[in-house]
Amino acid sequence: MTVAGNEASQHGQAFAGGEFLPQFLASTFENWQSEFLQLIWQVAGLALFYYWGSSQSRESDERIEAKLDAVLRERGLDPGHP
Repeated sequence: MTVAGNEASQHGQAFAGGEFLPQFLASTFENWQSEFLQLIWQVAGLALFYYWGSSQSRESDERIEAKLDAVLRERGLDPGHP
């Protein structure tokens, strides 16, 4: 017997599965809908921030370029010329 059936029997009522199932499914769907909407917003927001780039990612790109320029100078190559 389900939890709803146990509660109904404790109150001296008969369990009505026809009333319980639609309410259960509606509540479950609303919860899933809310969770998926939240997940979609998070994914879209992160994609947007990734597209724009952050100040940290720009700084690391500049650091990488500086390191490459230093390696090229160390090898006797001019980093300004292709």
